[in-house]
Amino acid sequence: MKKLVFMLALVFAGATANAQAWTGKGDQKINAGLSAWGYGTGITGTYDYGLNNLISIGAGLNGYFDNYKDNDSDNNVFIFGRLNFHLKEALQLPEKLDIYPGVDVGVLGKDFGIGAHIGARYFFTERIGVFAEVGNNGSLGVSINL
Repeated sequence: MKKLVFMLALVFAGATANAQAWTGKGDQKINAGLSAWGYGTGITGTYDYGLNNLISIGAGLNGYFDNYKDNDSDNNVFIFGRLNFHLKEALQLPEKLDIYPGVDVGVLGKDFGIGAHIGARYFFTERIGVFAEVGNNGSLGVSINL
C-alpha cells in the first residue's frame, strides 16, 4: 500500500506544471462526488461553462440515498441550474486554485429547490483535481477539466 501511495504521489507531483483551475471564457468543468449535507446524503454531478473571467453557468443533478428533505421519498433527486462567480483573478490565487461562490436553483422532487454555496477547486494535473462546496447543498469529490 505504501508503494502505491508513493507512486501516485510521484505521478501527481510530476504532472502539476500545467494545472489550471480556472481559465475564464469557454472553460468547462465536470464535478463528481458525494453530497454529504444539505437536502440529503448521496451523490452529485455538475457541469460548469465559463462565460467570462468571472462568471460560469451550468447544471447539476444530486441523487439522495438518505436524510432527504422531510423524509419524503419524492424529494430524493435535485435537478438544478447553477451560477458561479470565480474569484481566482480577483484574489490573485495560484493557477491551480479557484474559489467560487454560487447559487443553485431547480426542482427537488415536487418542490422548488434553491441553494447557495462557496466552493473551491484545486488541480493536481492539467485534467484532474478535487473540489469542495459548502452551503445549503455541500459536496466534495473529483473535478475534471474538459
